[in-house]
Amino acid sequence: MDRRFFLKGLGTLGCTAAAHPLITSLTLAATPGENRLVVIILRGAMDGLDVVQPRGDRALLAARPGVLAPASDLDGFFALHEGLSDLMPLWQAGELAFVHATSTPYRDKRSHFDGQDLLEAGTGTDLAPAQSRDGWLNRLLTVMPGARAETAWSVGRETLPILAGTAPVEAWAPDQDLQVTPAAQALLAHVYEADPAFHAASATAFDLAGLEEGAGRDAELLAGFVGDRLREDARIAAFSLSGWDTHKAQGRAIRRPLDQLQRAVLTLRRQAGPEVWAKTAVLAMTEFGRTVRENGSGGTDHGTGGAMLVAGGAVRGGQVLGRWPGLAEADLYDRRDLMPTSDVRDWAAQALASLFGIDRTTLEGTVFPGLRMEAPKGLIL
Repeated sequence: MDRRFFLKGLGTLGCTAAAHPLITSLTLAATPGENRLVVIILRGAMDGLDVVQPRGDRALLAARPGVLAPASDLDGFFALHEGLSDLMPLWQAGELAFVHATSTPYRDKRSHFDGQDLLEAGTGTDLAPAQSRDGWLNRLLTVMPGARAETAWSVGRETLPILAGTAPVEAWAPDQDLQVTPAAQALLAHVYEADPAFHAASATAFDLAGLEEGAGRDAELLAGFVGDRLREDARIAAFSLSGWDTHKAQGRAIRRPLDQLQRAVLTLRRQAGPEVWAKTAVLAMTEFGRTVRENGSGGTDHGTGGAMLVAGGAVRGGQVLGRWPGLAEADLYDRRDLMPTSDVRDWAAQALASLFGIDRTTLEGTVFPGLRMEAPKGLIL
Protein backbone atom coordinates (compact mmCIF):
# COMPACT_ATOMS: atom_id res chain seq x y z
CA MET A 1 0.00 0.00 0.00
CA ASP A 2 1.41 3.41 -1.01
CA ARG A 3 1.56 5.52 2.17
CA ARG A 4 1.35 8.90 0.39
CA PHE A 5 -1.59 7.84 -1.76
CA PHE A 6 -3.34 6.40 1.29
CA LEU A 7 -2.96 9.63 3.27
CA LYS A 8 -4.02 11.76 0.33
CA GLY A 9 -7.17 9.70 -0.06
CA LEU A 10 -7.98 9.94 3.62
CA GLY A 11 -7.74 13.71 3.50
CA THR A 12 -10.99 13.84 1.52
CA LEU A 13 -12.98 12.25 4.35
CA GLY A 14 -14.60 14.35 7.04
CA CYS A 15 -17.57 12.66 8.72
CA THR A 16 -18.03 12.12 12.45
CA ALA A 17 -17.57 8.46 13.42
CA ALA A 18 -17.29 6.30 16.48
CA ALA A 19 -14.61 3.74 17.04
CA HIS A 20 -11.08 4.51 15.88
CA PRO A 21 -8.09 4.68 18.28
CA LEU A 22 -7.48 8.41 17.70
CA ILE A 23 -11.02 9.74 18.00
CA THR A 24 -10.84 11.53 21.31
CA SER A 25 -12.79 14.39 22.82
CA LEU A 26 -13.01 15.76 26.31
CA THR A 27 -15.38 17.98 28.27
CA LEU A 28 -15.10 19.71 31.62
CA ALA A 29 -17.55 21.44 33.92
CA ALA A 30 -16.93 23.31 37.17
CA THR A 31 -19.45 22.86 39.96
CA PRO A 32 -19.67 23.64 43.68
CA GLY A 33 -18.51 21.22 46.32
CA GLU A 34 -15.26 19.39 46.85
CA ASN A 35 -15.87 15.99 45.22
CA ARG A 36 -14.90 15.33 41.61
CA LEU A 37 -16.18 12.96 38.93
CA VAL A 38 -14.33 11.97 35.76
CA VAL A 39 -16.12 9.86 33.13
CA ILE A 40 -14.04 8.15 30.45
CA ILE A 41 -15.96 6.80 27.45
CA LEU A 42 -14.16 3.75 26.03
CA ARG A 43 -15.22 3.81 22.38
CA GLY A 44 -15.32 0.61 20.37
CA ALA A 45 -16.70 -1.85 22.95
CA MET A 46 -14.02 -2.88 25.45
CA ASP A 47 -13.80 -6.63 26.04
CA GLY A 48 -14.44 -6.86 29.77
CA LEU A 49 -13.84 -10.61 29.74
CA ASP A 50 -10.25 -10.03 28.62
CA VAL A 51 -9.58 -6.98 30.78
CA VAL A 52 -11.05 -8.42 33.99
CA GLN A 53 -10.77 -12.14 33.37
CA PRO A 54 -13.09 -14.49 35.34
CA ARG A 55 -10.40 -17.15 35.71
CA GLY A 56 -12.50 -18.92 38.32
CA ASP A 57 -15.15 -19.74 35.69
CA ARG A 58 -14.13 -22.99 34.00
CA ALA A 59 -15.96 -22.09 30.80
CA LEU A 60 -13.67 -19.14 30.09
CA LEU A 61 -10.66 -21.03 28.78
CA ALA A 62 -12.78 -23.34 26.65
CA ALA A 63 -14.42 -20.34 24.98
CA ARG A 64 -11.17 -18.44 24.47
CA PRO A 65 -8.22 -20.78 23.97
CA GLY A 66 -6.27 -18.25 21.89
CA VAL A 67 -7.31 -14.82 23.17
CA LEU A 68 -6.63 -14.64 26.90
CA ALA A 69 -3.52 -12.73 27.88
CA PRO A 70 -1.47 -13.24 31.05
CA ALA A 71 -3.17 -11.62 34.01
CA SER A 72 -2.56 -10.76 37.69
CA ASP A 73 -4.86 -12.27 40.29
CA LEU A 74 -7.26 -9.82 41.91
CA ASP A 75 -9.42 -11.77 44.33
CA GLY A 76 -8.97 -15.47 43.60
CA PHE A 77 -11.68 -15.47 40.92
CA PHE A 78 -10.95 -12.45 38.70
CA ALA A 79 -7.59 -11.48 37.23
CA LEU A 80 -6.42 -8.22 35.62
CA HIS A 81 -4.99 -8.18 32.08
CA GLU A 82 -1.24 -7.55 32.14
CA GLY A 83 -1.81 -4.50 29.94
CA LEU A 84 -3.17 -2.73 33.03
CA SER A 85 -0.47 -4.02 35.36
CA ASP A 86 0.67 -0.50 36.20
CA LEU A 87 -2.69 -0.02 37.95
CA MET A 88 -2.14 -2.89 40.41
CA PRO A 89 -0.73 -0.53 43.10
CA LEU A 90 -4.05 1.35 42.96
CA TRP A 91 -5.92 -1.92 43.50
CA GLN A 92 -3.74 -2.72 46.48
CA ALA A 93 -4.26 0.81 47.86
CA GLY A 94 -8.05 0.51 47.58
CA GLU A 95 -8.21 3.09 44.76
CA LEU A 96 -9.28 0.77 41.95
CA ALA A 97 -12.39 -1.37 41.48
CA PHE A 98 -14.30 -2.98 38.64
CA VAL A 99 -17.94 -3.65 37.83
CA HIS A 100 -18.58 -6.79 35.78
CA ALA A 101 -21.55 -8.06 33.76
CA THR A 102 -22.99 -4.57 33.35
CA SER A 103 -24.44 -2.73 30.35
CA THR A 104 -26.86 -0.07 29.20
CA PRO A 105 -30.37 -1.25 28.25
CA TYR A 106 -29.20 -1.46 24.63
CA ARG A 107 -29.71 -4.93 23.15
CA ASP A 108 -29.25 -7.04 20.02
CA LYS A 109 -28.41 -4.52 17.26
CA ARG A 110 -24.82 -4.10 18.49
CA SER A 111 -24.08 -0.85 16.64
CA HIS A 112 -21.22 1.23 18.04
CA PHE A 113 -22.97 4.45 17.14
CA ASP A 114 -26.34 3.57 18.63
CA GLY A 115 -24.72 2.00 21.68
CA GLN A 116 -22.60 5.07 22.36
CA ASP A 117 -25.55 7.39 21.83
CA LEU A 118 -27.55 5.52 24.48
CA LEU A 119 -24.60 5.34 26.86
CA GLU A 120 -24.00 9.08 26.70
CA ALA A 121 -27.68 10.04 26.65
CA GLY A 122 -28.28 7.92 29.75
CA THR A 123 -31.75 6.93 28.63
CA GLY A 124 -33.48 3.61 28.12
CA THR A 125 -33.68 1.57 24.94
CA ASP A 126 -35.11 4.32 22.75
CA LEU A 127 -34.03 7.91 22.19
CA ALA A 128 -36.81 10.47 21.98
CA PRO A 129 -35.89 13.52 19.85
CA ALA A 130 -35.36 15.74 22.91
CA GLN A 131 -33.29 13.11 24.71
CA SER A 132 -31.03 12.53 21.71
CA ARG A 133 -29.79 16.11 21.94
CA ASP A 134 -28.43 16.06 25.47
CA GLY A 135 -26.32 13.87 27.70
CA TRP A 136 -26.69 12.80 31.29
CA LEU A 137 -23.78 14.88 32.57
CA ASN A 138 -25.34 17.97 31.01
CA ARG A 139 -28.66 17.19 32.68
CA LEU A 140 -26.77 16.77 35.94
CA LEU A 141 -25.45 20.32 35.59
CA THR A 142 -28.97 21.68 35.16
CA VAL A 143 -30.05 20.28 38.54
CA MET A 144 -26.86 20.91 40.52
CA PRO A 145 -27.33 23.94 42.77
CA GLY A 146 -24.84 26.72 42.12
CA ALA A 147 -23.39 25.31 38.89
CA ARG A 148 -22.18 28.13 36.66
CA ALA A 149 -22.48 27.97 32.89
CA GLU A 150 -19.15 29.71 32.33
CA THR A 151 -17.30 26.95 34.19
CA ALA A 152 -18.22 24.21 31.68
CA TRP A 153 -15.54 23.24 29.16
CA SER A 154 -15.31 21.15 26.01
CA VAL A 155 -11.81 20.08 24.97
CA GLY A 156 -11.21 18.41 21.63
CA ARG A 157 -12.57 18.69 18.13
CA GLU A 158 -16.18 18.37 19.21
CA THR A 159 -18.29 18.27 22.34
CA LEU A 160 -18.92 14.84 23.81
CA PRO A 161 -22.63 13.95 23.62
CA ILE A 162 -22.53 13.07 27.33
CA LEU A 163 -22.15 16.79 28.14
CA ALA A 164 -24.09 18.25 25.23
CA GLY A 165 -27.34 20.02 26.06
CA THR A 166 -28.83 23.20 27.44
CA ALA A 167 -26.02 23.88 29.90
CA PRO A 168 -23.46 25.88 27.86
CA VAL A 169 -19.97 24.47 27.43
CA GLU A 170 -16.87 26.52 26.59
CA ALA A 171 -14.40 25.01 24.13
CA TRP A 172 -10.65 24.52 24.00
CA ALA A 173 -8.73 22.36 21.53
CA PRO A 174 -5.20 21.04 22.19
CA ASP A 175 -2.57 21.53 19.50
CA GLN A 176 -2.56 18.65 17.03
CA ASP A 177 -0.02 17.82 14.33
CA LEU A 178 -1.77 14.88 12.70
CA GLN A 179 -1.94 14.92 8.91
CA VAL A 180 -5.20 12.96 8.93
CA THR A 181 -8.15 13.97 11.07
CA PRO A 182 -9.44 11.50 13.65
CA ALA A 183 -12.88 11.74 12.03
CA ALA A 184 -11.44 10.68 8.68
CA GLN A 185 -9.66 7.71 10.22
CA ALA A 186 -12.78 6.70 12.12
CA LEU A 187 -14.95 6.89 9.04
CA LEU A 188 -12.63 4.60 7.13
CA ALA A 189 -12.50 2.14 10.02
CA HIS A 190 -16.31 2.14 10.17
CA VAL A 191 -16.72 1.62 6.41
CA TYR A 192 -14.24 -1.29 6.40
CA GLU A 193 -15.36 -2.82 9.69
CA ALA A 194 -17.47 -5.56 8.13
CA ASP A 195 -14.66 -6.71 5.85
CA PRO A 196 -11.78 -8.33 7.80
CA ALA A 197 -9.30 -7.85 4.97
CA PHE A 198 -9.94 -4.13 4.54
CA HIS A 199 -10.20 -3.63 8.30
CA ALA A 200 -6.76 -5.18 8.78
CA ALA A 201 -5.31 -3.23 5.85
CA SER A 202 -6.50 0.10 7.23
CA ALA A 203 -5.03 -0.67 10.65
CA THR A 204 -1.71 -1.58 9.04
CA ALA A 205 -1.73 1.62 7.01
CA PHE A 206 -2.26 3.75 10.09
CA ASP A 207 0.65 1.96 11.73
CA LEU A 208 2.84 2.65 8.68
CA ALA A 209 1.81 6.29 8.77
CA GLY A 210 2.81 6.52 12.40
CA LEU A 211 -0.60 7.92 13.33
CA GLU A 212 -1.15 5.73 16.38
CA GLU A 213 2.24 6.32 17.98
CA GLY A 214 0.94 9.40 19.75
CA ALA A 215 -2.15 7.73 21.20
CA GLY A 216 -0.61 7.22 24.62
CA ARG A 217 0.73 10.75 24.67
CA ASP A 218 -2.71 12.00 23.66
CA ALA A 219 -4.27 10.18 26.62
CA GLU A 220 -1.72 11.74 28.95
CA LEU A 221 -2.33 15.19 27.47
CA LEU A 222 -6.07 15.01 28.01
CA ALA A 223 -5.81 13.48 31.48
CA GLY A 224 -3.16 16.00 32.48
CA PHE A 225 -5.37 18.87 31.39
CA VAL A 226 -8.25 17.43 33.40
CA GLY A 227 -6.07 16.94 36.46
CA ASP A 228 -4.95 20.56 36.32
CA ARG A 229 -8.53 21.79 36.08
CA LEU A 230 -9.69 19.54 38.92
CA ARG A 231 -7.19 21.28 41.19
CA GLU A 232 -8.97 24.51 40.37
CA ASP A 233 -12.69 25.06 39.62
CA ALA A 234 -13.64 21.98 37.62
CA ARG A 235 -15.57 19.28 39.43
CA ILE A 236 -16.87 17.18 36.53
CA ALA A 237 -14.89 15.96 33.50
CA ALA A 238 -15.46 13.56 30.63
CA PHE A 239 -13.22 12.41 27.82
CA SER A 240 -13.02 9.48 25.42
CA LEU A 241 -10.41 6.87 24.59
CA SER A 242 -10.94 4.73 21.51
CA GLY A 243 -9.53 1.66 19.83
CA TRP A 244 -11.43 -1.08 21.68
CA ASP A 245 -13.01 -2.70 18.60
CA THR A 246 -10.91 -5.88 18.60
CA HIS A 247 -12.41 -8.08 15.87
CA LYS A 248 -9.03 -9.45 14.82
CA ALA A 249 -5.77 -10.33 16.61
CA GLN A 250 -7.13 -9.12 19.91
CA GLY A 251 -4.04 -10.17 21.81
CA ARG A 252 -2.12 -7.46 19.98
CA ALA A 253 -4.89 -4.98 19.23
CA ILE A 254 -6.11 -4.50 22.79
CA ARG A 255 -2.73 -3.55 24.23
CA ARG A 256 -2.63 -0.03 22.81
CA PRO A 257 -5.99 1.08 24.25
CA LEU A 258 -5.16 -0.62 27.55
CA ASP A 259 -1.95 1.38 27.70
CA GLN A 260 -3.87 4.57 26.95
CA LEU A 261 -6.32 3.80 29.73
CA GLN A 262 -3.71 3.13 32.39
CA ARG A 263 -1.72 6.17 31.31
CA ALA A 264 -4.83 8.31 31.58
CA VAL A 265 -5.71 7.07 35.08
CA LEU A 266 -2.16 7.42 36.39
CA THR A 267 -1.77 10.87 34.85
CA LEU A 268 -5.03 12.00 36.42
CA ARG A 269 -3.84 10.75 39.80
CA ARG A 270 -0.46 12.43 39.51
CA GLN A 271 -1.68 15.72 38.07
CA ALA A 272 -4.61 16.12 40.45
CA GLY A 273 -2.39 15.58 43.47
CA PRO A 274 -3.12 13.58 46.65
CA GLU A 275 -5.62 16.00 48.17
CA VAL A 276 -7.80 16.27 45.07
CA TRP A 277 -7.40 12.59 44.10
CA ALA A 278 -8.77 11.64 47.52
CA LYS A 279 -12.04 13.32 46.52
CA THR A 280 -12.17 12.00 42.96
CA ALA A 281 -14.02 9.09 41.34
CA VAL A 282 -13.23 7.97 37.78
CA LEU A 283 -15.78 5.89 35.86
CA ALA A 284 -14.53 4.30 32.62
CA MET A 285 -17.45 2.81 30.69
CA THR A 286 -18.05 1.37 27.23
CA GLU A 287 -21.06 0.98 24.93
CA PHE A 288 -21.29 -2.83 25.23
CA GLY A 289 -19.10 -5.88 25.77
CA ARG A 290 -17.94 -8.55 23.35
CA THR A 291 -18.80 -12.15 22.58
CA VAL A 292 -17.78 -14.85 25.03
CA ARG A 293 -16.29 -17.03 22.30
CA GLU A 294 -13.35 -15.84 20.24
CA ASN A 295 -13.85 -15.71 16.48
CA GLY A 296 -11.82 -17.28 13.68
CA SER A 297 -9.58 -14.21 13.40
CA GLY A 298 -8.30 -14.38 16.95
CA GLY A 299 -10.60 -11.59 18.05
CA THR A 300 -14.06 -11.11 19.49
CA ASP A 301 -17.24 -9.67 18.02
CA HIS A 302 -19.82 -7.22 19.35
CA GLY A 303 -21.58 -8.50 22.46
CA THR A 304 -23.75 -7.28 25.33
CA GLY A 305 -22.56 -7.47 28.95
CA GLY A 306 -19.24 -5.80 29.69
CA ALA A 307 -17.13 -4.29 32.45
CA MET A 308 -16.53 -0.85 33.93
CA LEU A 309 -13.34 0.42 35.55
CA VAL A 310 -13.67 2.62 38.64
CA ALA A 311 -10.72 4.48 40.17
CA GLY A 312 -9.96 7.31 42.57
CA GLY A 313 -9.40 8.11 46.19
CA ALA A 314 -13.16 8.48 46.68
CA VAL A 315 -13.74 4.91 45.47
CA ARG A 316 -14.23 1.85 47.66
CA GLY A 317 -11.60 -0.09 45.76
CA GLY A 318 -10.09 -3.54 45.93
CA GLN A 319 -13.28 -5.28 44.79
CA VAL A 320 -15.00 -6.55 41.66
CA LEU A 321 -18.64 -5.58 41.97
CA GLY A 322 -21.72 -6.93 40.22
CA ARG A 323 -23.43 -10.30 40.27
CA TRP A 324 -21.53 -12.85 38.17
CA PRO A 325 -23.95 -14.75 35.86
CA GLY A 326 -21.61 -17.50 34.70
CA LEU A 327 -20.31 -18.43 31.25
CA ALA A 328 -22.07 -21.76 30.69
CA GLU A 329 -24.01 -21.62 27.44
CA ALA A 330 -27.36 -21.68 29.23
CA ASP A 331 -26.28 -18.63 31.28
CA LEU A 332 -25.35 -16.46 28.31
CA TYR A 333 -27.42 -13.75 26.69
CA ASP A 334 -28.69 -15.14 23.38
CA ARG A 335 -26.28 -18.05 23.99
CA ARG A 336 -23.36 -15.88 22.83
CA ASP A 337 -22.79 -12.91 25.15
CA LEU A 338 -22.09 -12.24 28.80
CA MET A 339 -25.47 -11.78 30.49
CA PRO A 340 -25.87 -8.27 31.96
CA THR A 341 -26.89 -8.38 35.62
CA SER A 342 -26.87 -4.62 36.24
CA ASP A 343 -27.48 -1.32 34.48
CA VAL A 344 -24.39 0.85 34.00
CA ARG A 345 -26.61 3.90 34.59
CA ASP A 346 -27.39 2.65 38.08
CA TRP A 347 -23.70 2.61 38.99
CA ALA A 348 -23.30 6.14 37.62
CA ALA A 349 -26.40 7.30 39.51
CA GLN A 350 -25.07 5.79 42.73
CA ALA A 351 -21.85 7.73 42.21
CA LEU A 352 -23.73 11.00 41.65
CA ALA A 353 -25.80 10.45 44.76
CA SER A 354 -22.72 9.81 46.90
CA LEU A 355 -20.46 12.47 45.41
CA PHE A 356 -22.88 15.34 44.91
CA GLY A 357 -25.89 14.53 47.07
CA ILE A 358 -28.32 14.32 44.14
CA ASP A 359 -31.58 12.80 45.33
CA ARG A 360 -33.10 9.65 43.88
CA THR A 361 -36.15 11.38 42.41
CA THR A 362 -33.97 13.75 40.40
CA LEU A 363 -31.64 10.99 39.28
CA GLU A 364 -34.46 8.75 38.08
CA GLY A 365 -36.60 11.51 36.61
CA THR A 366 -34.13 13.97 35.09
CA VAL A 367 -30.55 12.74 34.91
CA PHE A 368 -31.37 9.14 33.92
CA PRO A 369 -35.01 9.18 32.83
CA GLY A 370 -36.61 5.77 33.15
CA LEU A 371 -33.99 4.35 35.51
CA ARG A 372 -35.11 2.52 38.66
CA MET A 373 -32.22 2.64 41.06
CA GLU A 374 -31.34 -0.40 43.12
CA ALA A 375 -30.09 -0.46 46.71
CA PRO A 376 -26.77 1.33 47.42
CA LYS A 377 -23.87 -0.68 46.04
CA GLY A 378 -20.93 0.53 48.15
CA LEU A 379 -19.07 1.95 45.15
CA ILE A 380 -18.12 5.32 46.66
CA LEU A 381 -16.71 5.93 50.12
